[in-house]
Amino acid sequence: MIEAPQPLFADLLRLNARWRASRPAITVGATQLSWAAFDARTEKVANALIDMGLGPKDCVAVLMANSLEWVELMGGAIKAGVCIAPLNLSVSDEAIERMIVDSGAVAVFASASQQARIDALRSRLAAIPAQGYIAVGAGPQWVDFAAWRDRAAALARAVGPSADDPFNIIYSSGTTGLPKGIVHSHRRRLQWAYDVGMALRFHSGAVTLCPVGLFSNISMGALLFTLLAGGQLVVMEQFEPLAFIEAVERHQCTHVIMVPLQFQKVFEHAAFESRRLRSMQMMCTVGSPMHPDLKARIAATVSADLIELYGLTEGIITTLDPEDVHTKTASVGKPVPGTDIRIINEQGQVLPCGECGEIVGWSRFVMSGYHGRPEATEEALWWDEKGKPWLRTGDMGRLDEEGFLYIVDRKKDMILSGGQNIYPADIEAVLKTHPLVFDCAVIGIPDPKWGETPLALVMVRPEQTPVAAAALRQWVNERLGKQQRIAALEFREDLPRNPTGKLLKRELREPYWRTVKSSFFG
Repeated sequence: MIEAPQPLFADLLRLNARWRASRPAITVGATQLSWAAFDARTEKVANALIDMGLGPKDCVAVLMANSLEWVELMGGAIKAGVCIAPLNLSVSDEAIERMIVDSGAVAVFASASQQARIDALRSRLAAIPAQGYIAVGAGPQWVDFAAWRDRAAALARAVGPSADDPFNIIYSSGTTGLPKGIVHSHRRRLQWAYDVGMALRFHSGAVTLCPVGLFSNISMGALLFTLLAGGQLVVMEQFEPLAFIEAVERHQCTHVIMVPLQFQKVFEHAAFESRRLRSMQMMCTVGSPMHPDLKARIAATVSADLIELYGLTEGIITTLDPEDVHTKTASVGKPVPGTDIRIINEQGQVLPCGECGEIVGWSRFVMSGYHGRPEATEEALWWDEKGKPWLRTGDMGRLDEEGFLYIVDRKKDMILSGGQNIYPADIEAVLKTHPLVFDCAVIGIPDPKWGETPLALVMVRPEQTPVAAAALRQWVNERLGKQQRIAALEFREDLPRNPTGKLLKRELREPYWRTVKSSFFG
């Protein structure tokens, strides 16, 4: 019996370079690399990592703006088997520090614009050696990325990952509390790329526009789906709606994955005309629910397949296919191939179609677990009658009689604003440090631009001098990351809690969502 090989991403990148050598692989700004050139660059990066003594199970933190170097680092890390921890540039310095430390990173890669904030943290990053700070356009005490890459050999070495070595650690939010890093192995990342890439209709002729920060799992998907298929990735250094339209025209882009707010900005821009996007074949909306009206409008305006994706970075994904957009507009579709979902009640019993409960699921690409958090990993699981583990999503939903999923509410308190995760507890922790604040709750309320936006509800100490809501809002926003800032603040005489002292946030949210829930969530 002949045993079939089981190639990983590192092998597939090299095979694409062999058989698609002259075809374009990566375009950023005015620079384009063929598959052969991209292969040579990433071999150098892989060897530079190995020359540092790094290999499988070692982790590097990445604090870089969208750039060619970012993609090169990703490809080189894949080949060397080095795990990457991509960090959100917009979170606070404290959150960056906590994530670097939590990841166990032994090197930091940064853009020129991020060097100063890392320099301020150096004394608290004990695991990073002096030569472990590498940057594009390096300043004092930094190693220049290009020089670091180019002094390494270009030939592939017989070093690489095993299937179960960590591929990445992704932090779903920059938090001020203890962070949870989501770990995926090389095997599961490849299975994810196969299963979801097929569902999103990627192919070797794909020219994928990437308008979302490369730290995001959204962009990780765009990148890996395209590289797996042997297509071309076009990276936008910064999203702007007119630049998006022009990039689609210039490069004849065929695929894109982005958040609903970006779609809204593109389709409402004065320069938008459907003919300018006629090269597009697939447009995927992800990150937060797209309003049914916008979804229907896009589907009716462009010839591209519009696919809505609902899912967790941890590894459960459904898609609403373009064939169903007009008849199931408020749904987020069905599980992608290789994935299954159920709806359960609070007692862990499976619910029939039509009843609302927590969504649980399993897939071939579910996360390996939360980095260094076995108790959190265990808490994320539901075990069925056969002893099989399913991942809890923390989201409430229902299935209709045809098996289409509808998101009804969120069991967790996380707020999805413009495709970014915001954790109310982080904001509440900052608010509670103000001497006037007795108690507080932060909830997500509807916002026509962002989908959801944070609202702070505050009880003030009666013995203290009153403060204006605007002044308190300004005070807390100055102490938060850019994406965590609250849109409004209201004072309350009381905040509802259950007998165990837990805030009843559903009661607080309900008046704000009452008028939109039926149309927004289906």
